Amino acid sequence: MDERINYSTVAPEGVRALSGIEAYVRRSGLGAGLLDLVKTRASQLNGCAYCIDMHTKDARAGGETEQRLYALSAWRETPFYTDRERAALAWAEAVTLISRGPVPDELYQEARRHLSEKELVDLTLALIAINGWNRLSIAFRTVPGPYQPKPHVPAGAESRPPATV
Repeated sequence: MDERINYSTVAPEGVRALSGIEAYVRRSGLGAGLLDLVKTRASQLNGCAYCIDMHTKDARAGGETEQRLYALSAWRETPFYTDRERAALAWAEAVTLISRGPVPDELYQEARRHLSEKELVDLTLALIAINGWNRLSIAFRTVPGPYQPKPHVPAGAESRPPATV
């Protein structure tokens, strides 16, 4: 498979704009683990090999188990996910597959039981971003494989001053 267009080179300002949403979501407090799960699930639904590769590598670098990643496409059938994660995954599926119909009220109510209003908006922004990245990567055939995750930084560590000796 050959890449059609390197979209980040051709439209760097557009990529920076989408990256801005990503940066906001990373700082939102939802947690990297939850974000990796929903990004991977949305990418599975969209069939984006590049993003599946990226987000499973990020998840593993952040400490996610292989078992949970392997079972993600069948998350409803396993005991491996918390109620909060299940609510987020169901929301991710409904938003990603929005062309099939509106998000049901029951699903919204379940999501609200586990996520605050702000968390739900932030989760939806994360889904808007990953669905955008999926469409760019699929349309322009971004080749999966070479992506390597950055070293994992524990939550809050980026705002702490460096340790002194």
